Amino acid sequence: MDALAPLRANVAAEADRPLLTYYDDATGERTELSAGELGRWAARTVGLLRSGCGLGAGDRAAVLLPPHWQTAAVLLGAWSVGVTVSFRPTATAGLPVLEPGADEPLDVTFIAHDRLDNWLEDVPEAHHQFVLGLPPTFGIPAGYRDYLAEVRRYPADLPTYALVRPTDPASVDGTTYRQWGSLAHAIAERLDLRPGDRVLVDAAEYEHPLKWLLAPLAAGASVVLCANLDRGAVASRTAAEQVTRIL
Repeated sequence: MDALAPLRANVAAEADRPLLTYYDDATGERTELSAGELGRWAARTVGLLRSGCGLGAGDRAAVLLPPHWQTAAVLLGAWSVGVTVSFRPTATAGLPVLEPGADEPLDVTFIAHDRLDNWLEDVPEAHHQFVLGLPPTFGIPAGYRDYLAEVRRYPADLPTYALVRPTDPASVDGTTYRQWGSLAHAIAERLDLRPGDRVLVDAAEYEHPLKWLLAPLAAGASVVLCANLDRGAVASRTAAEQVTRIL
């Protein structure tokens, strides 16, 4: 299974349609990505991992990031080159918690700058380390590179071929791409997500990427992802973003 297949389907159907709109109500940020734009960020991440880090199928990544548009680019890029992923969602609701699970260093780690202080002693050692979400005046921590600065160096063209097989592991616990795809479709059905839906997601309530990213993509829906959600803004945002479903 091509990890970018759902994204390719959205690009082919309507490349300029908003696919992922990100809000942070604590900072006022609003970033809107079309299917084509998210595909280009994922493609740049593919280049960073393959050409920049020399990684491919079977290599291991820790993705210590909250729900965010950049997290979507990292996950889609990593899965597109066959890199297995671990992460630590705080609320899993029965879904797998994917810990690194090995003593040897990982191949690559992606971590949000505001998680470094809390998790510094816990961050798994990795050969390549990237930090995301650096404020303009915040220095790059020793041993890390700025993801955004690095990823922009790589081409923005989606690979035209699949780099993974359905039976390849997508996560460090051995869950395959086929199994992750089946989970995404099952969650989309349970949430009654349908093609063309515009889904407002509270990032604090749906931290697992199966729910905020993969299930909507599998259903052909688009996402309005809200961090630090201001409940008082939900009604106006629903109208402004033409939201059809609220999770």
